[in-house]
Amino acid sequence: MKVIRHVNIAGKCESFVCFIMVSHKEFEGAGKQPGLQVWRIENMDLKPVPKGLHGNFYTGDAYLLLFTTQAPSHYIHMWIGDECTQDESGAAAIFATQLDDFLGGGPVQFRETQNNESLTFVGYFKSGIKYQKGGVASGFQHVVTNDMNVKRLLHIKGRRAIRATEVAMSWASFNQGDCFIVDLGKDIYQWCGSECNRFERLKASQVAIDIRDNERNGRAKLQMVEEGAEPPALTEALGPKTSIAPATPDDDKVDTSNRKKGALYMISDASGSMKSSVVAQSSPFKQAMLSPEECYILDNGVDRNIFVWKGPKANMTERKAAMAAAQQFIKEKGYSDKTQIQVLPAGGETTLFKQFFSDWKDKDQTTGPSKAYTIGRIAKVEQVPFDASTLHSNKAMAAQHGMVDDGKGKVQIWRVENGEKVPVDPSSYGQFYGGDCYLILYSYRLGGREQHIIYTWQGLKCTQDELAASAFLTVKLDDSMGGAPVQVRVTQGQEPPHLMSLFQGKPMMIHSGGTSRKGGQTKAGATRLFHIRQSSSRATRAVEVEPSASNLNTNDVFVLKSPDALFVWRGVGASDEELEAAKHVAGFLGGSANNVAEGKEPAGFWSVLGGKKDYQTSKSLQNMVKPPRLFGCSNKTGRLIVEEVPGDFTQSDLATDDVMLLDTWDQIFIWVGNEANAEERTGAPKIAKEYVDSDPSGRRGLPISTIKQGAEPPTFTGWFQAWDANMWDTDPLDRIRRSTAA
Repeated sequence: MKVIRHVNIAGKCESFVCFIMVSHKEFEGAGKQPGLQVWRIENMDLKPVPKGLHGNFYTGDAYLLLFTTQAPSHYIHMWIGDECTQDESGAAAIFATQLDDFLGGGPVQFRETQNNESLTFVGYFKSGIKYQKGGVASGFQHVVTNDMNVKRLLHIKGRRAIRATEVAMSWASFNQGDCFIVDLGKDIYQWCGSECNRFERLKASQVAIDIRDNERNGRAKLQMVEEGAEPPALTEALGPKTSIAPATPDDDKVDTSNRKKGALYMISDASGSMKSSVVAQSSPFKQAMLSPEECYILDNGVDRNIFVWKGPKANMTERKAAMAAAQQFIKEKGYSDKTQIQVLPAGGETTLFKQFFSDWKDKDQTTGPSKAYTIGRIAKVEQVPFDASTLHSNKAMAAQHGMVDDGKGKVQIWRVENGEKVPVDPSSYGQFYGGDCYLILYSYRLGGREQHIIYTWQGLKCTQDELAASAFLTVKLDDSMGGAPVQVRVTQGQEPPHLMSLFQGKPMMIHSGGTSRKGGQTKAGATRLFHIRQSSSRATRAVEVEPSASNLNTNDVFVLKSPDALFVWRGVGASDEELEAAKHVAGFLGGSANNVAEGKEPAGFWSVLGGKKDYQTSKSLQNMVKPPRLFGCSNKTGRLIVEEVPGDFTQSDLATDDVMLLDTWDQIFIWVGNEANAEERTGAPKIAKEYVDSDPSGRRGLPISTIKQGAEPPTFTGWFQAWDANMWDTDPLDRIRRSTAA
């Protein structure tokens, strides 16, 4: 039974009656199966949209969408068209709140507006979003029919997020830089402007194929048409052809991908109305700032994003009013009404939200005496344990742990000296000094072919000349090997696991300063402290840190050397492998080591460190694997811009005429497409560095690997499901042309 109360919401939408339903009949099947469910608001009620028409939106309407993952976890989106009435948008907001209630308050909620949808939303529709004129009020219905009496023109925009907008059926709507779809029912024509590039044609064909297969049930014929070779059917539909307008540059959108600055506010209804108070003026934030008893707004309005975080113990009024509080906040701040809103329960935080925190950790959380769930349940990437014996066959593991193999290949190391590369004595392989730069060439076999990686290690105390020379010498070495090696730039202290594994059983030792060149060694400090930690792939690194007790960590092993003592300190959570590595470090430093267990330190130990101080004593939380993110760098619009690929990306999202950035959280890959132009190739590394350096979570100096199309290592391909090494042997556009001509 449907229970309806008629309520007038004062001050919000005085002019209409809101339907508050205890449980709408449509909710009965909501979220029961993984996948997408879509409803349109019709006469203040919910009407399901047929699956074959998902991705079609009337600009005069409002919609409610629910996406359910395998976990299951839920994402609720309300979508508002440009011509939608206030009544319908208000009803969509109420239905979204009720659906959230029905699903126990656990879903992530999004407010979407036409042309400003979130990447999460756009990711559901890999073959594009289609905007159609009209709506319920005009009598337009979402019905899948075999009706061939269609006549419309769609303008296709976007290289990553594809949008098809219905425009006037006239030659005046065309331009030379874009693709258009002339949909005549039984015949669908994809028209490509003379200045339209290959990747845009490929994306437009996805929209055309989707119309043919889903809207016409495969009964329409698709034809590709080039500007200047239009068949008579087009002039019959559009009239005599007039001159086509030149390409128009995309709207000059501010590139916000690297400008994510936020402020954090606590919201409260203690005074009877929602009020916000500043917690932190600018990111990065600390996770501890979020109290479970409160609700918060993370204000990233400069990038048209507002997040509301609902504490699990916050009062019910605040939790239920989260979306309304965000809309009120947008008005108070004078932000655009196109600003995206995400409402997040504890445990359902999106990557976009978490990146504003420098220390975000995902861990298990109990929500009640018997109901436990994983906070990382939204993430689609599962943690894969490390097993060196299966490295070559398990690409997902290779990718997550950054390991192309077990590190037992051939290693050659050079130090940068006076603009040249000088071989390092193999007996000192594994010793790296902060005043130096090094080139490490690693060679291994994969699938019967020899592969190469060039690591360029840059010390934090090396000179500007050595930095420049290391970059130049890397390119020179790469060129001498035919451009096939993968290049990885490594900043001191940010060594990837694979580099750490090259020294077989010995830890990689990082000295804070000094140099290994003959006669150039600077005198090391009288007191030295080395921090020893094993990575998830079991490679170990010993890094010299400031000799202070505040640098100790209960999870690790430390070696402390003073003029008259040598200590090996073992934290409670440290591993036997870390203790074994400490013996190598102690042997290198010289002297007889005293083993010290945490909590049983002699007075002499603390005095060498300048006294006892607070240090990290919490057991390390196992980080969930953060979902990777893929970006395209393109100057097809006349300037170099960066756009994120929405949804679960695939190999076909790698545009061969662009440079792509893959962010796997602890490493950045620059993938260079064969047809990328010079500006994209030279600009991408700069963008990658700026992207990392301006990250709101405070990440800095990550390893950046440059990879060429066709020479991808498993550390890269493992992030893509079902990677096909032969995919680019034939042109995907040619395949589509052949299939449409058949």
